[in-house]
Amino acid sequence: MKLVILDRDGVVNEDSDDYIKSLAEWQPIPGSLEAIARLSQAGWRVFLASNQSGIGRGMFNYDALFAIHARLQQIVISLGGHIEGIEFAPEHPDVATEMRKPAPGMLRDIAKRLQMGLEGVPFVGDSVSDLQAARAARASPILVRTGKGRRTETDQEAVGVPVYDDLATFADRLLSA
Repeated sequence: MKLVILDRDGVVNEDSDDYIKSLAEWQPIPGSLEAIARLSQAGWRVFLASNQSGIGRGMFNYDALFAIHARLQQIVISLGGHIEGIEFAPEHPDVATEMRKPAPGMLRDIAKRLQMGLEGVPFVGDSVSDLQAARAARASPILVRTGKGRRTETDQEAVGVPVYDDLATFADRLLSA
């Protein structure tokens, strides 16, 4: 089975230190949604795994989050693709569970749902916590330079991790392999 897992903020859509709190603030990174559609069309099962502590911080609610995810799905479907599932961790970092990255809970949930291991499965992220979660789940960490990626690229955690300019560039590479 061909599986790819993506972080959301900073990989699929623009990120903000003030959080993405509404559909009005949600802006796809150019080429990212087309990349998801191309991966899906090529037989890759696409999942998202995203920390959403803005909920736990009281900055936005589930309705706002689900509106963003519905719009994301709509656009990907209109491009001929499909996102099979979206995992998210809503808790505040001060009360983090095994689900919140850098813990591997979301990734392990995806693996359990699909009844498979994550060895060799790319997890594309832009932050240190994404790289740590991938390693903890035995997935293959991939870094993109969008979002917090350029900053993360200079961190010790990024040593040896494949780095791509953006999700579209990663998808091009994956589909040409």
